[in-house]
Amino acid sequence: MTDARAADAPGGADRIRRIAVAINPQASFGRRSTVGPAVVHALRTWGHDVVELVQPNFELLRRETAKVVDVGDLDALVVVGGDGMVSLGINLLAQTELALGIVASGTGNDMARTLGLPIGDADASIAALRAALHRGARRIDLGRVRHGGLTTWFGGVVSAGFDARVNERANGMTWPRGAQRYTVAMVRELLSFKPVHYRLEVDGIAEDTQAMLVSVANGRSIGGGMRITPDAELDDGQLDLFVVERMSKLRLLRVFPKVFRGEHTDLPEVRISRVHHVSVTADAIVAYADGERVGPLPVEVSVVPAALSVLA
Repeated sequence: MTDARAADAPGGADRIRRIAVAINPQASFGRRSTVGPAVVHALRTWGHDVVELVQPNFELLRRETAKVVDVGDLDALVVVGGDGMVSLGINLLAQTELALGIVASGTGNDMARTLGLPIGDADASIAALRAALHRGARRIDLGRVRHGGLTTWFGGVVSAGFDARVNERANGMTWPRGAQRYTVAMVRELLSFKPVHYRLEVDGIAEDTQAMLVSVANGRSIGGGMRITPDAELDDGQLDLFVVERMSKLRLLRVFPKVFRGEHTDLPEVRISRVHHVSVTADAIVAYADGERVGPLPVEVSVVPAALSVLA
C-alpha cells in the first residue's frame, strides 16, 4: 500500500474537508478487503475529517450511508467497491453539490473505466483520489430511469435485453468468481434466448423492433469491460441508444468478442444513436441499471445534464 503518511495535504483539502467513506467489504468476493481501510488511513493522513462506514451487508450499508448524507455536513462521499457501490453513491448524491469519489475494487468496475480511474490497484486508486481532491470535482451527466412510480439514477448503462438476462443469471451464480462469471452466464443464457419484440419511443418517435438487446448508455461499458458504446461521453447532455437487432445465436456468440474491443459498431445489426429520452416496453424483460436490478419493463429513461459532481 502507498505510505500515505509521506503525502502532504492536497490543495483541495480546503474545499473538501469532511468525507464519508462507504466500504463494501465483500467487493471482489472479499479479496480486496484491505483497500477500504487504506483509503480511510490516507484521507485522515491528508488532514480530512473522515466518517468510515462499514456494514455486514449491502442494504444496511446503503441505509447507514443515506443517514450520514442526509445529516448535511459532508463535502464528499467516497465509495470503495464495484459498480454496485457506485450506484449506491450516485443514487444518494444525484442533483446535489456533494462530490462522489470512486475507489474501484469490485468485479465489473465499468463506471470507473469510463471515468479513466485505476482498476484493481489500491496504490494507484489512492493516488488518483488524492490528485482529484487537489484538482477539485467535475460535473457529469446522469441517466434517470422512471419505473412504476419510482426513480433510479445511473451513470453507466441501462440494460434491457439479452445483457439484462445475463446479469440476472450471473447475479444468481456463485461460480466462477470474478469477471468470468458474466461470460459463463452469457453462454448459458444464449442456449434459451430468443429475439424480443420491443416497443420504443425515442425522443417522441415510436417504433417497433425485434432485437436481441436494447441498452441506453451514459457510459461506455457493461459486464466488466464490454464496450457497447465506445464513443459515449459523460458530459455531452445526451445518452447513447444501443440496439442489436435480430440475429442467429451463433452470430451473436461470434459478435460478443468484438464488443469487448469496441469493434462492433459498424455491424449491420447494430445501431447506436444519440438521444435524450427513451421509453422501452417489452414482455418478460427486466431492466438493470449499472448492474443493479431495476425491475420489469416498461421504463422511461432520460438524460439529466451535469447532475453529479465526481472526483475524477
